[in-house]
Amino acid sequence: METNVQQVQEFYQVLKERRSVRHYDPTFKISEQELTDILTEATLAPSGANLQPWKFIVFNDQAVKEKLLPIANNQIQVVESSAVIAVLGDLEGYKQAEKIYASAVEAGYMSNEIKENLVNNITGFLSKMAPDRLKNSVLIDCGLVSMQLMLVAKAHGYDTVPMAGFDAGKFIEVFNISDRYVPVMLIAIGKAAQAGHPTVRLPIEDVTFWNGIA
Repeated sequence: METNVQQVQEFYQVLKERRSVRHYDPTFKISEQELTDILTEATLAPSGANLQPWKFIVFNDQAVKEKLLPIANNQIQVVESSAVIAVLGDLEGYKQAEKIYASAVEAGYMSNEIKENLVNNITGFLSKMAPDRLKNSVLIDCGLVSMQLMLVAKAHGYDTVPMAGFDAGKFIEVFNISDRYVPVMLIAIGKAAQAGHPTVRLPIEDVTFWNGIA
């Protein structure tokens, strides 16, 4: 029981201490192995039908980050942070269903018959879905993995800031992004040079309704 309480306390500490940090120690570097570990843990986030329709581009080369800087409206954290992670939504993520569910069969989580039915149903449904509705679904899933990424980073002792303020069209052009992918956000990660400032939240009674909208 004591271990469970300690784990809960550590979790709430991560939640409360995560803040958006915009100034980083430019001399501090996170290894590619640890960045890979953080991304791996982030992808434990849920997604519709477990299709995981996200891709990541990790910018940790200083020259490439300088190239990204004007696209991100010259936000200084782009070049000061250890890395910037671009989260992309995969509009054809449903094509991964066979690979994902085959792995579930191999792991003993489902039978091959169930897998075949799921893959056929999911790919048939999503391949015919209206583009706007499909995109919205992908954006929701990418929001989930992005938040998890920031919490995982904090658990590793690092700070982050999500950036929606960037030129998505220019990003697509400069980095030759396929039409298959939609840029969702950029996330800077590194060691804070200045702590993120405290913020307030609306009282929960201002944002919560029970059994309908008042």
